[in-house]
Amino acid sequence: MDRPEINWDDTHAFTTGTVGPRGRRVFFLQARHTDQVVSLKLEKQQVAGLAEFLDKMLNDLPPVPGGESDNAANEADFDDPGEPDWVIGNLGVTYHQSSDRLVLFAEELVRDEDVQPAHARFPLSRAQVVAFVARARVLIEAGRDPCPLCGAPLDPAANGWCPCVN
Repeated sequence: MDRPEINWDDTHAFTTGTVGPRGRRVFFLQARHTDQVVSLKLEKQQVAGLAEFLDKMLNDLPPVPGGESDNAANEADFDDPGEPDWVIGNLGVTYHQSSDRLVLFAEELVRDEDVQPAHARFPLSRAQVVAFVARARVLIEAGRDPCPLCGAPLDPAANGWCPCVN
């Protein structure tokens, strides 16, 4: 089944969120354009890596002539999507200076070589990226506590026990 290309000229809202209990959370990127909402599933490490990359990229951007072009606090609400539209395999980011937008590219993870993956292109304002980075960091830090010996996440049901102590 072919998935539609998502190639927006602007993204009205962009955020990340989770569904499920701590230790079993499912991570999502969620974007809105007018009445269309796209919810893409990804791994916690992808959210963390994307947030750190975007934060570094923001610091390397040229200043906006005449001040901030988009200084609204752009905190978007996350709505439980139920099921993802698709699962992200690859992510990429570029910057378009003429529109002062960071553009996030996502490609669907496919297991069958004969299937064409879906693609998404989300132009993001600086304020949207700042809000995303802040929210992503909060979500990552809200994860399970690490084992003091090996650093692996501890299962809350195991009362702080880790297999590495065997």
